[in-house]
Amino acid sequence: MTTQNRIFDDLSKLMTNAMGVAQGARSEAETAMKGWIDRWLADRDFVTREEFEAVREMAIKARTENAELKARLDALEAGRQGD
Repeated sequence: MTTQNRIFDDLSKLMTNAMGVAQGARSEAETAMKGWIDRWLADRDFVTREEFEAVREMAIKARTENAELKARLDALEAGRQGD
């Protein structure tokens, strides 16, 4: 009976060690894949969300200013035609 318990203990330790090795390999694979994806994206010159949003805000501001200037110009031209 003691021999059987020892075999089960050894088998349990072996399985625990194997799971640890598998988890380590998984972690290494994830790290390598993330690094590869980051390098691939950097080589493609994609913009980040923050950069995109900043340029978007600049475009909205420019459009608003353009519309305001157009309205002022239209008002000035209308005033000239009344002279």
